[in-house]
Amino acid sequence: MKDYIEERVLELADYIIETGATVRATAKKFRVSKSTVHKDITERLLEINPGLAAQVKTVLDNNKAERHIRGGLATKEKYHPKKD
Repeated sequence: MKDYIEERVLELADYIIETGATVRATAKKFRVSKSTVHKDITERLLEINPGLAAQVKTVLDNNKAERHIRGGLATKEKYHPKKD
């Protein structure tokens, strides 16, 4: 694996763990595709650092469990925007 890819994978993992960010938010922050983030985190990180991969998996599993709540809040905001 090329050095720059390995460096990116570790940066993505650190960012997700520190901020609890979703795959989509991480992709936006690092200006890569969601597919790239997903592949880096689920496949490449496992080869580089299995312990770190387990920590990231915990965060992503939590994000997945909360996904329906965030979707509901986004819909509520769309149809009932807050008035200033």
